Amino acid sequence: MTRLIVAAGGGGDAVAAAMLHAALYDGDDQAVILTYAWDRLLIDPIPGPRGADDFSGLEPLTPAVWKVPAEAHPIASAGSTLPRLAAELPHAFALIDPGRGAEGVTHQVEELITHLQPTTIDLLDVGGDVLARGDEPTLKSPLADSLTLAACAQVNAPIRLLVAGPGLDGELSHDDLRNVLGPLIHTFTAKDAEPVSSILEWHPSEATGMLAATARGVRGICEVRDAGLPIPLTDESPTVHEVDLDDALNRNELARAIMATASLAEVEAFSREICGFSEIDYERNKALWLKEQQPVRLDPDTVLIQLGQFEAEARSRGVTHTTFRHLTEVLNLDGSQRDDLRRLLINSRPEQYAAPLWHIPATT
Repeated sequence: MTRLIVAAGGGGDAVAAAMLHAALYDGDDQAVILTYAWDRLLIDPIPGPRGADDFSGLEPLTPAVWKVPAEAHPIASAGSTLPRLAAELPHAFALIDPGRGAEGVTHQVEELITHLQPTTIDLLDVGGDVLARGDEPTLKSPLADSLTLAACAQVNAPIRLLVAGPGLDGELSHDDLRNVLGPLIHTFTAKDAEPVSSILEWHPSEATGMLAATARGVRGICEVRDAGLPIPLTDESPTVHEVDLDDALNRNELARAIMATASLAEVEAFSREICGFSEIDYERNKALWLKEQQPVRLDPDTVLIQLGQFEAEARSRGVTHTTFRHLTEVLNLDGSQRDDLRRLLINSRPEQYAAPLWHIPATT
């Protein structure tokens, strides 16, 4: 028995897919998780998603779809979390290669379904930006989700669209999504988060990290990203809702526009036209900026002083939690120092570690 889960936006959606499998299909055989190789710049310094040509050691599943085993390696200066996910989770990870636009991704999904004959097919998005119209001022990364939605909407197979952690990606609030979400499918629990607990010790996904934390009962306001967005952690945060796929497509203008695209460049052009930007352009600009930054030494005493200053300011904003990615940014450290920072803080103040988040107590 095989379950196919399509991780709509790649990254943390692939980790959340393992949570979903544990929650809904406990006891089944492994899932096949179809996902992008598209990671934060601190993991992959090359902007945009990686294709099959960017890896060595991939294994063919079909003529158009490649499996990413634990032994695979991104080539040149690229990076990817997928080989490590394959090593640490009992699932197979298949690569979405967006190089040929929605036509190519549609073909990949169709081939994989024909090959696997899966019992169920889920399209999973953490946060809900797959439901964006395209004109929301808070929208930051619509391209990947819209591309998978456009592809799945053209596949002649029953695909269930699921939104986990509505509002946790900071792009659409839960209030924005409330009238769009369909029936409640599941509320994640601490048990559901357990299979990915060790993954989230190193994986940089903020949205999936908050999803797991709220599944464990964490509540409050979490400050994330380089911009310091405040994300409410509520009883709705660990929920999973079904959404009608056609309704999502009708709502998502970018997804409708790119259905016939045959290249990633075409998809980007539509994103600039409809949404006013392409997140790959943002990554290109940030990558150039990062190259100009001088490396900063991680001095424990200095870091703890700066942390205290940040926590005092965050506390005044009502913030109760943050992510180690955000702390790395606000403390002006290099992304490669995130793990060192995390170890320093947990060893220094273990009582503030609300896995995988950092707790900011109300009083010092």
